[in-house]
Amino acid sequence: MKRIISVSRRTDIPAFYGDWFMNRLRDGFAGYINPFGGQKYIVSLKPGDVICFVFWSKNYEPFIDKLKIIEDMGYNFYFNYTITGLPHEFECNLVKPEAAIDTLKKLSHMYSPKHINWRYDPIIISDTTDYKFHLENFENMASTFEGYVERCYFSYAIQYGKVKRNFDKFQNEHNIKITDPDKDFRVKLANELADIAARYGIKMLTCCGDYLISPKIGKAHCVDGKIIEELFYKNGSKHHEKPTRKECGCTESTDIGTYDTCSHGCIYCYANVNKTKAYSRFERHNKNAAFLGYTKAESDKWIEEAQSKDKGKDGFKQMQLF
Repeated sequence: MKRIISVSRRTDIPAFYGDWFMNRLRDGFAGYINPFGGQKYIVSLKPGDVICFVFWSKNYEPFIDKLKIIEDMGYNFYFNYTITGLPHEFECNLVKPEAAIDTLKKLSHMYSPKHINWRYDPIIISDTTDYKFHLENFENMASTFEGYVERCYFSYAIQYGKVKRNFDKFQNEHNIKITDPDKDFRVKLANELADIAARYGIKMLTCCGDYLISPKIGKAHCVDGKIIEELFYKNGSKHHEKPTRKECGCTESTDIGTYDTCSHGCIYCYANVNKTKAYSRFERHNKNAAFLGYTKAESDKWIEEAQSKDKGKDGFKQMQLF
């Protein structure tokens, strides 16, 4: 079965694991582990089995040279590009916003504005990133993106358990108070941001925030079968929504990333338990292992087990659970 492959909600593969990803394309498959149940899967990455790659990153610069190779191999892809412009304390290992903006423009020239979802996500309200900050910060970026992007996806920070723990630690260390704004505040700010975006030809779409939907603001589909159709399948393609959480509008996809492997160090990240663990796994990762963030010995063992249970089938065309 052909699949949309998400690369990745769980970590930043274009920024940190480009060589690992290219090795996965060379071998024609990747392994991944369900972060909630622990089940292990193998999925084909052969061109004939991939509808589209949906890349997610905060820094595509290390990945730029690989895109032409991926394209020449026969793959389709588009980009979710997160650029928030938050102060350094909130995203301590990111490239400067100016560098990320330049790379986004480069991608838009290489492909098209329709290939890029600019993610102003998440919106964090704090002593140093208040209502006025976001109006000015957003306008500074939106004005530079005129003609380069068509869509901006956004959400407010959700304080999951591990995110709240990181927020508490951050507030104590930096003496910066983070607040969880009420609905009226969120709606008012979102609509002002939408007005700014519209001035520069950009449509605002809310990710997992249906209460914000209005004539100014649409519903976000970060993995979007309709966009994939418009870009690559003019005669249509089969797809259906499969939300990953409440009010998510995403089309069904398979994500090949691994939690606790991203080294950006963002305090709002739901995909890392803590920065130290993520840094360690990045430093120790093996680019030749089929499962991201695991040793080659572990990966080879799991692949061998899968093959022994699936004798007679053609490679890894079907996702296998074991």
